[in-house]
Amino acid sequence: MVIIVLALLCVASAEFGVRQVSIPDVLAALQGDSSTLARAAVAARLPRTSLAVLVGAALGLSGAAMQAVTRNPLADPGILGVSTGAALAVVIGIAFAGLSAPYPMMGVAILGAAGAAVFVYSVGSLGHGGATPLKLALAGAATSAALSSLTSAILLPRIDVIEDFRFWQIGGVGGATWDRTAAVAPVLALGVLICVTCARGMNSLALGDDLATSLGENVTRTRALASIGAVMLCGAATAVAGPIGFVGLVVPHMCRLLVGPDHRWLLPFSALTGAGLLVAADVIGRVVARPAEVQVGIITAVIGAPVFIAIVRRQKVREL
Repeated sequence: MVIIVLALLCVASAEFGVRQVSIPDVLAALQGDSSTLARAAVAARLPRTSLAVLVGAALGLSGAAMQAVTRNPLADPGILGVSTGAALAVVIGIAFAGLSAPYPMMGVAILGAAGAAVFVYSVGSLGHGGATPLKLALAGAATSAALSSLTSAILLPRIDVIEDFRFWQIGGVGGATWDRTAAVAPVLALGVLICVTCARGMNSLALGDDLATSLGENVTRTRALASIGAVMLCGAATAVAGPIGFVGLVVPHMCRLLVGPDHRWLLPFSALTGAGLLVAADVIGRVVARPAEVQVGIITAVIGAPVFIAIVRRQKVREL
């Protein structure tokens, strides 16, 4: 069912935009026919749709893995500052090292995401009670604000850089090309493979470290591998699409209602649902402001912020 919905959303993404085209034109463009203006428009939208699928799947899966590793229902690459760390690393690489090739950019983005993740978890673990959901969320929000300020401080004096990153910082898949999509796909595939391999171990982590260890699970190894996979997914997705928030928060909670807490099912469903959510957000952003468009990062924030508030209220977290 999820696959069918995703396929329909991909068709809608190819059909709707500044120029609305018909289904026959979409089918003809998929067969390589770009002889008319409408079919050429569809052909130009296909890389964007493909990138939205990859980035959405990466963020959904990354969020599910982070929630499993931290046992924190509020975990999300955006809320924990991981996306912001990746964005800052990309901006530093471009502004001071002149990075432009996709793989170096993804490399520095992954390093930035990893550094932010370690810092937030370390700060959130201080004090009584260890890394509680509220402390991690507060540490992530503070870190994200600080890193965003550093990013702005780097960009403001650099007129040559700020114009390119003005919309990238909001998060979006506009301007996607087949080259960018092909470059990020192997990195995301590796991150997916690492996370899916750890699915059974994530089920053990949900029981608590002591019980997981008594069941024979290597808690440290599982947590480290799953974290590496999640950081790779988040860092690579941020490098090509900017810091898109709330997908990793909303999607795993939606999928738990459908398939339950078993990560062997939750992870692939989170990937498919994340892809569908980002494609849908991209279509909405193109339709509501036609002939202009609203960046997909704004749409996901509008969707995700109320969900975040609802989750916090449901968890009833009272103290640090």
